Amino acid sequence: MPKYRIAARKTLSLRTFISTMKDLTTGNESKVIFSFALPMLLGNIFQQSYNIVDSVIVGNYLGEEALAAVGGSFPVLFVLISLVMGVSIGSTIIISQFFGAKDFNNVKKAIDSLLIFLFFASIALTVLGLIFSEHIFRAMDMPEEIIPDAISYFNIMMYGMIAMFGFNAVSSILRGLGDSRTPLYFLIIATILNIFLVILFVKYFGWGIEGSAIATVIAQGVSFILSIIYLNRFHDIIKFSFLDIKFHREIFMKSLKIGIPSGLQQTFVALGMMALLRFVNGFGTDTIAAYTVAGRIDSFAMQPAMNFSMALSTFVGQNMGANKVERVKKGYRATLLMTAIFSILITFVAILFGSQIMSLFTDSAEVVSIGHSYLVIVCSFYILFSTMITTQGLIRGAGDTLIPMFITLLSLWLLRIPLSYVLSRAIGSDGIWWSIPIAWAFGMIASWIYYTSGRWKNKVVTRSIPKSED
Repeated sequence: MPKYRIAARKTLSLRTFISTMKDLTTGNESKVIFSFALPMLLGNIFQQSYNIVDSVIVGNYLGEEALAAVGGSFPVLFVLISLVMGVSIGSTIIISQFFGAKDFNNVKKAIDSLLIFLFFASIALTVLGLIFSEHIFRAMDMPEEIIPDAISYFNIMMYGMIAMFGFNAVSSILRGLGDSRTPLYFLIIATILNIFLVILFVKYFGWGIEGSAIATVIAQGVSFILSIIYLNRFHDIIKFSFLDIKFHREIFMKSLKIGIPSGLQQTFVALGMMALLRFVNGFGTDTIAAYTVAGRIDSFAMQPAMNFSMALSTFVGQNMGANKVERVKKGYRATLLMTAIFSILITFVAILFGSQIMSLFTDSAEVVSIGHSYLVIVCSFYILFSTMITTQGLIRGAGDTLIPMFITLLSLWLLRIPLSYVLSRAIGSDGIWWSIPIAWAFGMIASWIYYTSGRWKNKVVTRSIPKSED
């Protein structure tokens, strides 16, 4: 079983260990968070860019039906991986807290346990996805003409599950230790390679929607292999080895305690996306294609808030591990300001140029019109989303993932989905779009109330696990 481990070199001093990673417990809060978030943001912009290029190529060369099939596949893929990735979030939080407490032996144990779990989980999910893919798509009431392409695309993506989990595991571990730059470099490689391959396979080889999926799997696999080579040759802290890996039950159970609520939250979000897509499916292929394109643009626009939230989680994890609560609060206020500025700028761009951006994906006037309506309605309220996701980033970084899970469940399943159904019957597809900011408003208010209660301060994991000396 392959692994990444903290190298047990006797010649490696404590000072060398710390200097290799990024210590977020000192320095100006705004500068520290911004410098840590920027590589993550750039990396995810590259990642979203190849998703967008993929949609542009598919939409222009394969048509609206293929574009709708790609869009319909993502919620299903998200459902399958969300619970596992939630456990990864729990492990990353623990890694950052142990690093903040300078407990490097427990950092190693947390990494070992995470990677063993992800290896077996990726195999299990691949098998389940391949067996049940057709049943899932038919249960979603997807138009019959889209289903064959959706199944083909989805099944190929499932074969790349191990590479996807492996690459994301490396990135998450490095970020938990304060290194957000190295994952950026490999994301850039993956992006450039994916763009080149999807053009080659779809435009020139004529492989259709399968070519798009193959390009993504190859790009992820190459980046994963290159990250292993890099770690073995140039990294002083983390090494790839088949030997000496060990599962540590106590630490992994703590990861589960934190990660399962996050995983359930993502799972119910993914199931909610499937429920919403079922409503969208009722309006036909043009609406599905518009939802696919606008959703890609929407995901791109959300990246600043999401990445600053992730950076804040690592910042909070390290500083709560170091028992610096006041520094956490200052970092939270600084992050709120930065995400608010980004949100306002993105809102103006999306509203003013939404139609032109939609036109890059398709020449269908109907698809462009529906997608532009989505962007105007949803993008006008990004400030609500950024405030909500930033507040939840702080709460998760402290190790308290249960409350964000409940807030998400309530806002999604008691507000957004019922409203989508009621409003879509009253005003058409725009009703589905309006349910999104309404749910954000509830999530923002509930998250803020819990933050002001201060209960998140008592959830730090490092206080319940003795410092390891072996």
